[in-house]
Amino acid sequence: MNKTSLLQEEKRATILFMWLFYIVFFLYEIIYYKVFPIFPWATEIPDTVWSFLNTIKHLIIILLIPVTIYFFKKGKPEKVKHIVVITYLVTTIVTDIYYYFGKAEFYSSGNLVELVIFLFSPIFINKRFFYLVTFGVILKYILVGVFIQDPVILFPVIINILLAIIAYILLHRFLSYVKALTTSYDEQLAGMVKGVIATLELKDPYTRGHSERVAEYAMSLAKATGKVSESELHSFYYACLLHDLGKVNIPDTILAKHGKLTEEEYEVIKTHPVVGAKAIEDVQGIGGNLAVVYHHHERWDGKGYPDGLTGEQTPLVARITAVADAFDAMTSTRSYRPALPFEEAYKRIVDGKGSQFDPELVEIFKQVYQDWITISIQYNKVHIPKEGHKHENP
Repeated sequence: MNKTSLLQEEKRATILFMWLFYIVFFLYEIIYYKVFPIFPWATEIPDTVWSFLNTIKHLIIILLIPVTIYFFKKGKPEKVKHIVVITYLVTTIVTDIYYYFGKAEFYSSGNLVELVIFLFSPIFINKRFFYLVTFGVILKYILVGVFIQDPVILFPVIINILLAIIAYILLHRFLSYVKALTTSYDEQLAGMVKGVIATLELKDPYTRGHSERVAEYAMSLAKATGKVSESELHSFYYACLLHDLGKVNIPDTILAKHGKLTEEEYEVIKTHPVVGAKAIEDVQGIGGNLAVVYHHHERWDGKGYPDGLTGEQTPLVARITAVADAFDAMTSTRSYRPALPFEEAYKRIVDGKGSQFDPELVEIFKQVYQDWITISIQYNKVHIPKEGHKHENP
């Protein structure tokens, strides 16, 4: 599932959670503190200070609505549920401790909304949120119990532990289903990508092994930057494998031509990033890294293609792929020359700092260079086709 779909699902779940939270929270508060006191068995009416603190708590809870809207607009709905739960727990702890501290009255606070929070914790399929809810709610009752010294507090603690166990079972099942679906989809995606690469290799034999090596180099460099998240690396790898996909649209007469290309033929070659990006734009699991395919021939100085972007106008993932692609092109055998030595390829990458390549990435490349040699030795297989050669950016 791509980022947009995940974001939409998170928004839908958060909106439903917020609606239920506010309806249950305030409905319970109204019934417990406004309706029940009417009956003759009602407990002591809370004092003015407690009423003031409770009102402040309600106002704080209400003020979470604009906070929610803010994070939705920023595209970060996942933060909302954490903020809501933490705010509820902190404000409730303060009011409960104030009201019950030093009194002989049995503890009878709490809110039915805690049941909503517990039941929703598995729905978000987020272990961090589940642990926040579980330990947060239980810790709330333990803290209140320590201050008011009331053994009755053990009852809600036990109830919440049971709810936590049920929620954990549900969360575990959801995670198992998601993992199974993800594994199945990954296997299908990997099969599709391998099929496409095999087709491309039949059309352009010099791509044989090239896509895999570029993907491995790029992954190594991306991890070393520390700027590509773990969640992005998976789709980034597949996008790297397909970075030359658009070459299936290049006529064989151009792709396998002997000698130098004409200006017109080179213009045709320069269309392959656009064609490749168009082909995968709707593929879930890859589409989020279109820049890898579309912009991997851009240069830092703006002399690349297809858009002639300069500097950081080119997305980071594409700048990473550009370094990996150039290194493999230089260290692979071509019909018109043998593979360049690693040291020469290293020198050319370093010489391209600030012109062809991102200066910062070149510095990081120096750090992972030895790893790239290992990758090249592992993956590099010499394939000498009967005719033609691959045309790349200079």
